[in-house]
Amino acid sequence: MNTCTARPRRGFRRPTPRVAGKRILITGAARGIGAVLARQLHAHGAHVALLGIEESLLAQVAADCGDAPWRYCDIGDPDQVERVVNSLTAELGGLDAVVCNAGIARQLSLLGGDVTVLEETLTVNVLGVYYTLRAAGPHLAHRDGYVLLISSLAAAIHLPLAGAYSASKAAVEALGDTLRIELRHTGARVGMAYFAELDTEMTSRGFGTEAARSILGRSTVSGVAPLGPAIDACERALARRSRRIVSPYWVSMVLWCRPLAQRLVDYSLREGVAGGLEIARTEPTGFTTEQPARPRRMRKLV
Repeated sequence: MNTCTARPRRGFRRPTPRVAGKRILITGAARGIGAVLARQLHAHGAHVALLGIEESLLAQVAADCGDAPWRYCDIGDPDQVERVVNSLTAELGGLDAVVCNAGIARQLSLLGGDVTVLEETLTVNVLGVYYTLRAAGPHLAHRDGYVLLISSLAAAIHLPLAGAYSASKAAVEALGDTLRIELRHTGARVGMAYFAELDTEMTSRGFGTEAARSILGRSTVSGVAPLGPAIDACERALARRSRRIVSPYWVSMVLWCRPLAQRLVDYSLREGVAGGLEIARTEPTGFTTEQPARPRRMRKLV
């Protein structure tokens, strides 16, 4: 009797990758993207560990995630980050993925604005990401390892008053592109998330200001998108170790033609910027998350 090897039929979908059983560390997990993602990953069987600086909120998220391990951690302190990442990784019994989500935002007029806004933004959004990668990297340098960096459409499209935030997210993009090459030989992968204005406090508190409305003529640039699709995209990325994710869907088209998109922004905002900058220089605003006291990394400008 002749025999033949069975082959999968064309048209049949492969099983959808799942996060169940994956050990995932999330920074900035007290609220926003980090908190919602942690709860969803836990609900779908992942083992999560959380770090952040808002202890009461973080403890509640951890409780919602089956008493997941968590720690207070100032992401701008490299020694603290290394200690906390190693401790949480030990509690998880290893590490399959890290989500570098911690970030802050605050409007800044580049000329005449408060230099500490840029300093603090870079400390958290850039140095904090680097410190996390440096600490978690040795635990992730294996064939199933994965890094998901939460960048932003602001890495590609730059708006007035968002210079500090845009610079930080462009730097995250550069770190991710570099790390992808440096980790390739280990089998680990690196993914980048590009999100537009989502329904989080980062959008409402960071840039929903009088100065921004004066320049834009409205509360947001593209309209606030729901958070759910972005969280689902993060979960899929963690399951598949994806290279890039976006939310909403149209962000991918903007990224594809970013030079043209920036020219359109420049043209559409050619009026009204001066008045908005004047408002920004005196408008009382704060960071989206209040920051702990840190040593200054930039000399006072005189």
